Amino acid sequence: MYSEWASLSAQITANSCGAQCFSVLNKFPASAGREVVVSVVKQLSSNLGITQNAEPSHLVKDEEVKWCMDVICFGLSLPLQENETIKECVNVYCEWLTALLPNPKINVPKPICEDANLYARQIINHFHNLFVPRQGESADTIKRQALLCHRVLRKLQLIAQDSTKMDRQTWDTLLLFLLAINEILLAPPTVKDDVGDQLCERVLSVLFEVWLLACVRSFPSPSMWKTLQESCTMWRHRVALVDQWNRVNLALTARLLEFSYGPAFPPLKNADEDGQLIPAGMSNDCVAQTWYRFLRMIGNPTALCSPHVISKSPQFVQWALTHDKGAETHQHPCLQMLPKIFLNAMKGISSQVDAFLGLSKTALIGSLTGGSVVSGPGFGSGSGSGPTPAPAPTTPTSTSGPPSTSSSINSLPLPSLGAASVELAAARPKCNSILHVFHEWLFEAAHIGGDTWRQNRKKQACEASKRPSSMIMEHRKGSISLSQPNSLNDPASLPPALTIDKYESGRAEAIGTLCKIFCAKKTGEEILPVYLARFYMALQQCLKITEAKECDETLASILLHSSDLFRLDLDGINVLLPGFIAALEIVLPDKDLKLKSQQSSAVVFNRTELRRSAINILLSIMVLPLHYQALPIRDLANGETSEKMFTFIQLKSRLMNILMNALQVETDAQNTHMLLGGLLLCVQDAVTFEETELGGASEHLANSGGGGGGGGGIQNHDTNLLSSACSERSASLISAGTASLGGQTTATVGAGSSSLNASAHDYPSLTISDDMSLEFAQDLEGLASYDNAHALFVRATYLVCHRLISSWKTDLNVSLAALELLSGLARLHIRETDTLVKIYEASQNLTIISSDALECKRAVKWICDYICYQCSRPPPAHSKDLHSTIVAAFQCTASWLMQHPYLLHDKDCLQTVLEVVELGISGTKSQSKSGDIPKFKDEKELKPASMRVRDAAENLLTIILEQVGYFPSECGPESISSLLDEVALMKHCNSMSPAAATSTEQAIAKFKYFVTENSTILALLEEPLGNDQDPQPTVTLLIRGPFGRHAWTMQLRHLPRSKSGIKYHAINPGRPIPMNDISQRPECEQKNFPDGVDKVQPCVADYSIPTIEQMRERYGTATIRELEAMLENQSIHEKLAWAEADNSADSLSHSQECVPPAVCHEFHAARLFLSHFGFLSFETRNPHNPAESLGTPPQRPLIVLDTKSSAFASDLDRLDKLSARTHDTVYVFYVKSGQTNAQQIIGNMSEDQSHTHNSHFGHMLQTLGWPVQVAEHSGWTGFAHNSWSLKGSAHDGGEQAQQSSNLPNSFESLNFNGSQRVLYWADVSSEIAFVVPTVWNLRYYSDTSDGESISSTDQIVWSRHDTANANDLTGPAGAKSKSRNLSLELDTAGASNNNNNRGPKEPVAPTRRKGNVIKPALLAQAPAKIFLVWLESYEDHLNFPLEDLLAYTRTGEELQSLQLPRASDCHVIFVHSLLSGLLRVKLQGPSGRMSFATPLVDGMVLSRRVVGNLVRQTALNISRRRRLDNDNYQPPHVRRRLKVQDIVQKYKMDLSEAELLAHLFQRAI
Repeated sequence: MYSEWASLSAQITANSCGAQCFSVLNKFPASAGREVVVSVVKQLSSNLGITQNAEPSHLVKDEEVKWCMDVICFGLSLPLQENETIKECVNVYCEWLTALLPNPKINVPKPICEDANLYARQIINHFHNLFVPRQGESADTIKRQALLCHRVLRKLQLIAQDSTKMDRQTWDTLLLFLLAINEILLAPPTVKDDVGDQLCERVLSVLFEVWLLACVRSFPSPSMWKTLQESCTMWRHRVALVDQWNRVNLALTARLLEFSYGPAFPPLKNADEDGQLIPAGMSNDCVAQTWYRFLRMIGNPTALCSPHVISKSPQFVQWALTHDKGAETHQHPCLQMLPKIFLNAMKGISSQVDAFLGLSKTALIGSLTGGSVVSGPGFGSGSGSGPTPAPAPTTPTSTSGPPSTSSSINSLPLPSLGAASVELAAARPKCNSILHVFHEWLFEAAHIGGDTWRQNRKKQACEASKRPSSMIMEHRKGSISLSQPNSLNDPASLPPALTIDKYESGRAEAIGTLCKIFCAKKTGEEILPVYLARFYMALQQCLKITEAKECDETLASILLHSSDLFRLDLDGINVLLPGFIAALEIVLPDKDLKLKSQQSSAVVFNRTELRRSAINILLSIMVLPLHYQALPIRDLANGETSEKMFTFIQLKSRLMNILMNALQVETDAQNTHMLLGGLLLCVQDAVTFEETELGGASEHLANSGGGGGGGGGIQNHDTNLLSSACSERSASLISAGTASLGGQTTATVGAGSSSLNASAHDYPSLTISDDMSLEFAQDLEGLASYDNAHALFVRATYLVCHRLISSWKTDLNVSLAALELLSGLARLHIRETDTLVKIYEASQNLTIISSDALECKRAVKWICDYICYQCSRPPPAHSKDLHSTIVAAFQCTASWLMQHPYLLHDKDCLQTVLEVVELGISGTKSQSKSGDIPKFKDEKELKPASMRVRDAAENLLTIILEQVGYFPSECGPESISSLLDEVALMKHCNSMSPAAATSTEQAIAKFKYFVTENSTILALLEEPLGNDQDPQPTVTLLIRGPFGRHAWTMQLRHLPRSKSGIKYHAINPGRPIPMNDISQRPECEQKNFPDGVDKVQPCVADYSIPTIEQMRERYGTATIRELEAMLENQSIHEKLAWAEADNSADSLSHSQECVPPAVCHEFHAARLFLSHFGFLSFETRNPHNPAESLGTPPQRPLIVLDTKSSAFASDLDRLDKLSARTHDTVYVFYVKSGQTNAQQIIGNMSEDQSHTHNSHFGHMLQTLGWPVQVAEHSGWTGFAHNSWSLKGSAHDGGEQAQQSSNLPNSFESLNFNGSQRVLYWADVSSEIAFVVPTVWNLRYYSDTSDGESISSTDQIVWSRHDTANANDLTGPAGAKSKSRNLSLELDTAGASNNNNNRGPKEPVAPTRRKGNVIKPALLAQAPAKIFLVWLESYEDHLNFPLEDLLAYTRTGEELQSLQLPRASDCHVIFVHSLLSGLLRVKLQGPSGRMSFATPLVDGMVLSRRVVGNLVRQTALNISRRRRLDNDNYQPPHVRRRLKVQDIVQKYKMDLSEAELLAHLFQRAI
């Protein structure tokens, strides 16, 4: 940079010599000169105002002043024993220098005041004698000399700061003087505690600070800058040089950033004293010039790795020549500090790079004491000292000087999930710009000690040996770098402390800095290929694994700073994949990581951060093998000639093993959370890959190649590459894999060897497939046996269940993540298992088929054991977090049973699950051990772990009884309730005319409403539904309970339909034909008694019945006559009736046909139903107790509701609008590159912009859910006002359908804003709607902001204190507005009053805690907002207008929650499409304990195959975690139960038993 300019080194030497020889007293003996100095200086110092008031100086002529100065010059060179005399000389000169100040002191001689610059230059030159080291002085005298030097330095610094008279010549003299004293003190080899060692840091700081002042007052000439650079290269063996160099560079960088990138750029915060280094008046151009010149001041820092180069100076040569035993220059002990100096230099460069990247939010300069190390959160935060540590100055320092301890730089690690994330500055310079400045040093430093470096050193040494000897030694002031090596640098001659491996820490810092630079690449940014090539070469060298399999500092630094390396679309980055996988195999699977460290560099690793960064890298490369498949990976060193070339698919098994082993040994909660997310990604990707990619290929192969196989060909029609023979081999390998995990294999195969020798037709020819190469198929054949989807499923299930029950059960977040992963695994449908079931029915394969069932059974068993363990923990351990894990475990169990209903056919599994349900509901098991006598539920006291646990157990029990094996029902997944209500049923009733429109009130009037168990409303309709042909006692029920609305029709039949239906409805056969032959009836006498009765002898009893005569005698003749008259009259009436009948048209004589009687429709079916089902079996009560005469509502088996109220229909509608499942909404946005405005982002979904989207965005939308028409949808739509309505109930459905048909196809495919269509997904317990907002959503918000739609839902929290006011709070607001502690108060309202009269075995109902009754409603948690944002440019996530977009995401529930959603509470899932076709994920959300859910992890890279599934699972898990963390949350079935209880309170009829029975006989209107 200064090659055309002359150096001033010779002038510095001349000035030094001139100062020493300037005085005439040098011509005389030393004693004579001393006496003169003592006499003269004593007189001069007496007038300094120290002991008496100062007076004007008597020196009025130039000659007088010059003579005195001649004497003082000699006095400054006196031996240090004359300390007082030297001190007086210093005092005199310091006083005279005030002539340069605006107000000189009175004792300054007049000639000096008149020409201050001239005399000041002479005084400054004379000061040189004071700094000259004296030989053989004691430590005490050296300290005295140091004190005087400090005084002079302070004075010169003060003069430079405050003087307004200094001319350019004086400035140059001052700078040259400072260079000279640094040269004389610092150029010689370091000797402990000499004056150079004590003054080293001070003289350097003054030099640099005065130099910065000179840049403002009198900018140094290029010759001065060249001299400074040459001098600094001679002082590089001093630790303080690099420390002071770093201080100045960082201070200048801070100023440079201010005006280069504006105030919005993150400032570089240095220490307070370092912030004052830069003079206030320095212009921006001056700062830029000074910054670059100071940066290049010490030359190439990599020269510090060459002791031969550093020790070339004449001072080192002189030491070597005068050494007693003879030594080389590079063997001086002070050079053992070079590794530390090199590390500090690299840290300084790294800190500047951090500043340019915007990682400067904390101070980068920390303090290091001489021999101790303080480890920061990241690698490279400190370094230990070598054998000769740098001592701390013992003399006091001025306030403007450096700190008393040497400075060191702490480079910042890249941010990671969970910690305080430090984002890169959005306005940061391009990578090329930073590399233009630092690439030479960083790339050379990264190669230090590598193979390339060693080869270059050998080559350069060979070339140097061929040159003439005169060219070997260079000029002492020449520019020295690694490119000019000494020919004598034989590594064998170096001392052990200076071998190249001791520079490992500096090399690690350099390669880490390079990684940070390249990880700062922005979307679409181009990096020069030469930089990429050099970077990849450096990484390949640094990633080489030693035979000891240890993690050295370089490897750790790479992993710590390369988290984003595979997420940035770097050209050719995948060539480093094998190297990084090898590094991950060292770090992640090892529980006790081996850390290789050097004696000279005791860097302390933070293993947790190191593993976290390694996991981040792992998550970014997990999907690469299945994405690139058989694509080869070139060897960077050997090119295409390498025999060890990998394909991507070959690396899959290594990645899977790293993941499994890392998860097995990980102890950090956050790292485990990330690994669990990655594990589900792997299994999901493998399953989807086999379903999509391999599915079509295998079918094509089987159809085209199965013609010649005979019976074997038939067996393999449905096979794929991972089934059949491969499946048996995979099962055998699975057994080995699971055994290594400590478990017992469940996949046993009877004929594993036969499959390995399969015939040709077992493996159809792979060359006929268009989308799969032969190499790829061979790779799959060799690798998929252990890493196919089925094997991964088995390994993942076993490992996670095992660690959940053994290690993770005490950690909330890890337990939740593990349970979320198990739920995700339960939803997977492994293709291999299905294929085996289709292909084989032989008994030998039953073991494999049952293997999968046993694996699922074992998973359910372990989850149940987990619940039992958590419930059995001692009471102090029971907390909200513990109960949250139990609730999540119940939800996970439900997922497994729903996806694998065959598990309930297993007796042991069914008993295990039901025992856990019983434990959750009641708090204990009926049979704690297998041999115990079961305890019936009426004998147990109900003490669940908590009400949340009881609710979760009840929910699981209902799912088992109602949904397992039956979901989705005929209504579809959009509803688990019946889609029939009173109006729909009345349309099919006989009593209603088909054309008549039935209102809700009219339909309700036809029903009778009862409530049982205070939680279930029974609506009974006694009219048959159009079944006149089968008149049976029929009742139609609408059952509204906590878990939904269900419709049943029941008939009372005495015979089954198969026996009664056809006979009963037989056609009338007609009148039978009369028979002509009439049989003769014999005449016989009618007898009252049998024959022979007269032969029986009468007894007394025979005479007990009186005869007619006896009766006549007893009662008289009149009575008998009256009786006879009655008999005669009756006979006459009967004869008349017979005669009348014979003459009528209906008489038998007219031969009319027999007609069956009319069908009876008047059944009291409701009474029959209630009676048969036990609802009318009233309990025996004490009639003398008025309180028990009717019973309290919870005790009554049946409560009648009064339906005459006009509000009953609306309350019933509100109940129907309370879904029995949770509902969530995800809002999807598309952000084009550079968009930061909400209107622009919303406009991307307009009709004219739909064609400009990334095509993968539309594909992702299709995988999120099912497109549904809002007008016909009966589930959650994303809006409260039109959700959970019956199909076809929307009055404008036809208009919407007509409008949607007129839209263009491209726009219609993405039009899911909720006006006509929405994306929907549901399972048995949750619903989720995906809405893509447009301008319409903002209009909808403004139209409904008056709150009209609020009444559509009613989700209230009731308590006994405010039941009357609860009716006014509608919607989910109420559900989250009050404490749930008394939410089931109505369940136990009358229980407490009757405890004394209970039977001994009657269970005690649990009650909720009575605390927090009046908890403020405003503390309720607002509904969770989840955004899914597609980014064209990844950096746009920094400026995403979250607050402005909230207006487009209203569901109608916000106004009811009394708390509008805030941007800080929103969860955002950013998805950025990489050029490779993969997707990068960025998560953003509140910093709560349970904010981030799996499977998506911040920074994860996904394939497009699984993005929809994983995004959906993550959104559901985020919502579930938010609900678990909310104290006021109530499950849907609890809200419905509370609503039923509210209806009971409002409409119940207090009827006695008689009145209730009478009510049953009344017909409905």
